[in-house]
Amino acid sequence: MAAQTVGVLALQGAFDAHAASFREVGVKARQIRRVADLDGLGGLMIPGGESSTLLNLMADEPWFDGLRRFHDQGGVLAGTCAGAILLSREVRPQQPSLGLLDAVIERNAFGRQVDSFEAPVDAPALGGAVEGVFIRAPRFQALWPEVDVLGRLGDEPVLVRQGRVVAATFHPELTRGLAFHRYVADLARTTQGARSTPRSNRPRTQPTP
Repeated sequence: MAAQTVGVLALQGAFDAHAASFREVGVKARQIRRVADLDGLGGLMIPGGESSTLLNLMADEPWFDGLRRFHDQGGVLAGTCAGAILLSREVRPQQPSLGLLDAVIERNAFGRQVDSFEAPVDAPALGGAVEGVFIRAPRFQALWPEVDVLGRLGDEPVLVRQGRVVAATFHPELTRGLAFHRYVADLARTTQGARSTPRSNRPRTQPTP
């Protein structure tokens, strides 16, 4: 089965780089600027940037309702950096989020812009080490047991998945590697048509630091 078209939320961040990476792995990619543009997509990438700015840019349309509905109806959601923040259940310092990933995440936890760095991420699920660019990166402070860790920086989880939600605290689109985008595209293809358990029915287990 061929992969469906993947969208890239084009409100801020390196959306052009994400779209180019998807095209390099042979997937149709289009930039998404309106909620109505989600129709017909197999997956959506939410790029990095500044999470509070992203929330302001999303205020003009019912993005939260649209993205939750997209996921509930079978769409894959992936996020990098600010995108990972938007997907998580609990954000520190507190701000609104979609709550689709059972994780506690802390904004700017790796430091300021001057503390940015590049480092290899150990990601067996992606075929081995991938290069990660960490820019004012958030940090997963706790994960619920339902969340699978796909990649680590040392002992720290920096790439995770829960069902059809994938989140990275780094920027794979700013490297020459394509393993992350290939993984997301494959997930959109193989989970086509799946539907989500309503959020109100999710397990009430405790997160693991």
